[in-house]
Amino acid sequence: MNPINLHQIAVLAMRTRGLLPAFAPQALQEAEAARQASPERDSAILDLRHLTWFSIDNDDTRDLDQLSVAEALPDGATRLRVAVADVDTKVAPGGAVDGHAAFNTTSVYTAAGVFPMLPEVLSTDLTSLHEGQERLTVVVEMQVEADGTVSASSVYRATVRNRAKLTYDSVSAWLDGEAPPPPQLASVDGLEDQLRLHDALAGQLRQWRQTRGALNVNTVSARPVFEDGQLVDLRPDEKNRAKDLIADLMIAANGATARYLADKGLASLRRYLQTPRRWDRIALLAASHDVQLPETPDPLALDRFLSARRLADPAGFADLSLAVVKLLGSGEYAAAPAAAAGAAAATGLGHFGLAVNDYAHSTAPNRRFPDLVTQRLLKAAIAGEASPYSAEQLTEIAQHCTLQEDNASKVERQVLKAAGAWLLHGRIGEVFEAIVTGAAAKGTFVRIHSPMLEGRVVRGFEGLDVGDTARVRLLAVDAEKSFIDFERA
Repeated sequence: MNPINLHQIAVLAMRTRGLLPAFAPQALQEAEAARQASPERDSAILDLRHLTWFSIDNDDTRDLDQLSVAEALPDGATRLRVAVADVDTKVAPGGAVDGHAAFNTTSVYTAAGVFPMLPEVLSTDLTSLHEGQERLTVVVEMQVEADGTVSASSVYRATVRNRAKLTYDSVSAWLDGEAPPPPQLASVDGLEDQLRLHDALAGQLRQWRQTRGALNVNTVSARPVFEDGQLVDLRPDEKNRAKDLIADLMIAANGATARYLADKGLASLRRYLQTPRRWDRIALLAASHDVQLPETPDPLALDRFLSARRLADPAGFADLSLAVVKLLGSGEYAAAPAAAAGAAAATGLGHFGLAVNDYAHSTAPNRRFPDLVTQRLLKAAIAGEASPYSAEQLTEIAQHCTLQEDNASKVERQVLKAAGAWLLHGRIGEVFEAIVTGAAAKGTFVRIHSPMLEGRVVRGFEGLDVGDTARVRLLAVDAEKSFIDFERA
């Protein structure tokens, strides 16, 4: 199979799952016309171009959504600013681009390539926070105390300039003392101090959440590897220190935006993760390591167990993390009414895995429609205007975004399995070590490590449950149908 075949499989999977694989001509024309739009002039938009803003992302990322800058304050506190690309200025509500984004609700990242939520003239150009470019943003400013508490926050609009586009791998290796500093540190005054301050700040924010039960997991996803245009492997895409750093900052910013909208009396979109339905299975996994968890879901107890296992068995921790994450289930979107927005925990809109009660996706408007909706809500709140969405509209958007996110995940898994099936076509009969990732009426699924992919156990699956390890034999593959079938060996 060559990359063109894989792309065809991805397009068919998109259509089958109710996602649009291409933009309508009107949407592309509308996006191109945005080049001619005059820049917005408003005295309320602050000029913060002088600050040492920077980004950290993947090496090949072109749709940069956020920048950050920090400032040490007296008594160990830190002022953190997160600037999010003002995508709303280029995507008119109700237009063709907005319609495509509202339908798909997310960019879809497949082994055959990316199906972006917005036309690339926007997401990788006009609304991307490229190095050296001036951009309009929505800034979330937070005061973080030495213990990781966000003691104050505000949201406003500002013009910024990205001073350095850094990458996860180079920053992480430098912070860990395993590589020389990224070259930008020598050319941008104050950037090294910024990175070290960010690293310390992320640790404080993480520690604060973990004292409240945020789960310390280490999940690994598969990354397609191409050589000369040909798929040659699916390798683990490991977490690292820089990825954790950015994740901690974005969690804090997302919490601040949710609280800001609640304080302004606006309904909002929330991201939540309910308490796990399969807590009994999580307890059994803990018991297999001689740890007894409470009968009712307890994030603090679960995180203590996970932290202990990370130290006791670093090599096996990724598999344990995968099992726990599968048993926790997927996050969802919900509308928090204006009257109840400040009582998110009481209305069941907290996030079990992150140990936060107020959480709204807001930091990736180039890639996720809920973030664009939240951005429009924030801009209305900043301007003292009425909400651009009714409570009923937000409820419909939340339900549709949850549905399409699930469809997008299925497309990504299907294309990954198609790629994996092609890689495995010459290995029928081979035996692999595997971990069970799904056990339900629709089937029992396992993940093998090399190449990293999932398949279905069609024989000998009786008694297997999520988190179990097993040896499986490859029976059959079908790249076109994305089938990878195993039997228990």
